[in-house]
Amino acid sequence: MELRDALRTTGAIRQFTNEPVDTATLHRVLDNARFAPSGGNRQGWRLIVVEDPGLRQQLRDLYLRGWYDYLAIGAAGLVGWAPVTDREAEARALEQAPDMAARAAATPERGGFAEHLDEVPVLMILLADLRALAAVDRDFDRYTLVGGASIYPFAWSVLLAAREEGLGGVITTMLTREEPAVRGVLGIPGEFAVVAGIALGHPVKQPTRLRRQEVEEFTTVDRFDGAAFTAGPQPGG
Repeated sequence: MELRDALRTTGAIRQFTNEPVDTATLHRVLDNARFAPSGGNRQGWRLIVVEDPGLRQQLRDLYLRGWYDYLAIGAAGLVGWAPVTDREAEARALEQAPDMAARAAATPERGGFAEHLDEVPVLMILLADLRALAAVDRDFDRYTLVGGASIYPFAWSVLLAAREEGLGGVITTMLTREEPAVRGVLGIPGEFAVVAGIALGHPVKQPTRLRRQEVEEFTTVDRFDGAAFTAGPQPGG
């Protein structure tokens, strides 16, 4: 697959067929993804492939604790746990989370991806070694973000490498809400942060056209309020 096509068609996949992913294929995916960039080439990621059904069920149950909160916040027109948000409105929205859970349980399919997390063909937990991250915004009085730049490119490389194998997947951060409990379930040392779960499998449907903002909508020249950056005249035009 051409890189351009992979970049334009690798979306978040949450519905998988029952076809398993063999260990050789998964190993190839990770073998290619490991070349992702990281600060100082420290490669501060660690990955746990969760195969045990009991552990998977525990992770699913932990995932659901935050999932219905997330749905309730979104239903109120807010972004779940956004660093800048209306905290009072968020608190009111969270009161509706139990109703979200009840509705999911009452559906014929017993919910969707979240409720069936334990059944995905491949379930991996991505960790970050906090000793290896150059978090230059660590001491700011706002939400710290920069350290993830050394970890999340690896997660994205996993999805691209999976796409090459005809697989699809999704990066989800919901389990980070229950990080202490996840540590206990998987025996994770304190110097590692739970930064994502990655689910992979053979997609029920592979997207061929993703919807995203145009470049001019998120890129400006010289200043935040500068002119939109455009392609300009084409060479030879």
